Amino acid sequence: MRNATSPGAIAFIVSFTAAIVSSIGVAIFSEKILPTVINFGIVLLLCYFIFYLILNRFIYDKIKTIYRNIYQFKTNQDIDLLDKYKNESDPLEAVSKDVLEWIEKNRKEVNDLKELEKYIGEFLGNVSHELKTPIQSIQGYIHTLLDGALEDESVNQLFLIKASNSTKRLIELVDELTNINVLQGKNPPLEFVEFDIIKLTNEVFEIVENKAVSQKIELKFKHQNPKQVYVYADQAKIRQVLINLVVNAIKYGKNGGVVEIGFYDMDENILIEVSDNGQGIAEEHLPRLFERFYRTDKGRSRDEGGNGLGLAIVKYIIEAHNQIINVRSSVGIGSTFGFTLKKK
Repeated sequence: MRNATSPGAIAFIVSFTAAIVSSIGVAIFSEKILPTVINFGIVLLLCYFIFYLILNRFIYDKIKTIYRNIYQFKTNQDIDLLDKYKNESDPLEAVSKDVLEWIEKNRKEVNDLKELEKYIGEFLGNVSHELKTPIQSIQGYIHTLLDGALEDESVNQLFLIKASNSTKRLIELVDELTNINVLQGKNPPLEFVEFDIIKLTNEVFEIVENKAVSQKIELKFKHQNPKQVYVYADQAKIRQVLINLVVNAIKYGKNGGVVEIGFYDMDENILIEVSDNGQGIAEEHLPRLFERFYRTDKGRSRDEGGNGLGLAIVKYIIEAHNQIINVRSSVGIGSTFGFTLKKK
């Protein structure tokens, strides 16, 4: 059925109405039916073509001009609108549909830009805070030394060590940000080698053992005495991934808890999962968990919670390997971080 907003439909309605009115007038002055019928047909045809031409010439020309400007702005290219709409039964409806789609697309782009602006604002705020903290510490130590503590050997040595540690923290932060930018590049530098992921995991357990012991957390494999599992990846980068995930599990685990690492065969890949039985993570935090500087607990101190880059680095390393990483968690039960590596 022809749409009531099309030029033909509008012209027909107007013409039909005019023909009826005209025929009624003829019928009043003539008793014969034939003149009335002829008048109806002539008026209907004439009015139809006249109104159809008027609608196309004066209304559609303006609509086409408006749409041309919108389309050129939207696509940065010119089009032949006659060709675009020559097969449309209702060009007006087609124009309306395109304009609404364009509006919706622009609304989405505006919302995306607002989200990006919000993210950039948070990121810059976090970066400035992370950089300012060690700088202020260094400044405080130096001012203390200049105010007289420099003469006291027992004090100046302690403050110089603290200033040196703050400097190291600042350098580490800058290095980690630089590493993330490198990993985000098109061709991140990775040195692929074949190695035993089980052996590497044992090395990581030894590295973080003291931290685990201090919180009475047991580090273990999910399955006892796992066999050798060879993967093809950048060994140094995967060591960093495992350290970051295990340290994260220890930090947010509970005293006397357990951190387990499991390995699962997935044909061409190996799935590695790092699990803890700690406090867990609320569902609303999961989508943003791998963002730089994002913290689930805003009140957690920097010394206790780290600088917020650990999981972001993990994500970019795994993605640089063209592999996937995910997380599942339940509040009060614990969290599990899983990632895949190519099996060799």
